[in-house]
Amino acid sequence: MAAKRGVDAGRQVYAIAAGGDSGAAPDGALVYHDFSNPAGAPPTLRPIMMTTSSTPSPRLPALFLGHGSPINALQDNAYTALWQRLGQSLPRPRAILVVSAHWCTRGIGITAMAAPRTIHDFGGFPQALFDMRYPAPGDPALAARVRDLLAPLPLHLDHDWGLDHGAWALLCKIYPRADIPVLQLSLDLTQPADWHFELGARLAPLRDEGVLLLGSGNAVHNLRLMTRGGPAATPDWARTFNDRVRALLMDGDLRALADYADWGPEARLAVPTVEHYLPLLYVAGSRQPGEAVTLLADGIEAGTLSMLSFAVGDPAALAGVAPPDLPVA
Repeated sequence: MAAKRGVDAGRQVYAIAAGGDSGAAPDGALVYHDFSNPAGAPPTLRPIMMTTSSTPSPRLPALFLGHGSPINALQDNAYTALWQRLGQSLPRPRAILVVSAHWCTRGIGITAMAAPRTIHDFGGFPQALFDMRYPAPGDPALAARVRDLLAPLPLHLDHDWGLDHGAWALLCKIYPRADIPVLQLSLDLTQPADWHFELGARLAPLRDEGVLLLGSGNAVHNLRLMTRGGPAATPDWARTFNDRVRALLMDGDLRALADYADWGPEARLAVPTVEHYLPLLYVAGSRQPGEAVTLLADGIEAGTLSMLSFAVGDPAALAGVAPPDLPVA
């Protein structure tokens, strides 16, 4: 099977095209790296052991943001205005850990370089988007901290990837000065949904250490059925699935979000491949007992791209984020 270019020109990193090739994930999503255990033993999660920072700081919220089209990085709209308000209102983090829909692997990797590159992992957009750079520093020490936090689960300290558009298209609006260290954690597409939820719980102590956990994806993401250009009607299946996600968030039943595959035919259309849905499970899993869930945005663009966004944590940290004037699915 022919390889499909997965990142910006000048890099010899390729993703295997979806289908029967051994490089493809079980659901057909693209896999960029293989960090799996060479011995073939599937990684397992040990029981969660919560820790606190040796230098306590106020716990940061965790965010899941629907990132939509990369073109949002060049535009000013209701969603990008929300992202800007978040940057102006949230306590300033010492670092940001992004779980993006656009770094899919076998096994888990984390960017561990001092200066991650900007990846333009898309095509068919204006040159101005390819010219954008987000020169935030990395944080190798934090990458090692995450490795220790997840042990004995193997975590590859990666020096090849960088920041894909799932990270920088949001962060260029939230923190445009690019002066906060940013790391990315990859998505192991060989693992089930509840495993990703539990991994979010394992990462929760970072929120007490000044680290902002940011999930970037879309609760509903079906590019094959989206409407390109002009007004778009939202199909019933997209509205039904998005409404169910929102209802579980508002009910505080976040663990049930990992059961999305059991929600019937709507789920197969809303989540044809898992990579855009999984990042929200990391944020949901990081919620601590009694923490609030705040709906930040809701709406469906182009018929099949949900922009639903939420935060877990103290609502006071979001006091400056006024509810945006967005359509409700």
